Amino acid sequence: MKDAAEYLGLSPHTLYVWRHRRNGPPSFRMGPRGRVMYRIEALDAWIREQEQADSRSNTALSPLGAAPQKRSDYATGA
Repeated sequence: MKDAAEYLGLSPHTLYVWRHRRNGPPSFRMGPRGRVMYRIEALDAWIREQEQADSRSNTALSPLGAAPQKRSDYATGA
């Protein structure tokens, strides 16, 4: 887990918390002691997914590129 956290630029604690909340990259346990492992390919794919989900790096999701929304007509009270 330490190497995966370093690879992602995160603290091992953050990666640990994300794993238990099922928010982080996919992992699995291996060996008699159940060591938590991450495949580099899975880490890279997870990073790409995060990039695509972030509107700052995915222009299709950016609200700045969207056409202005027309306000609905509503009555104002005086």
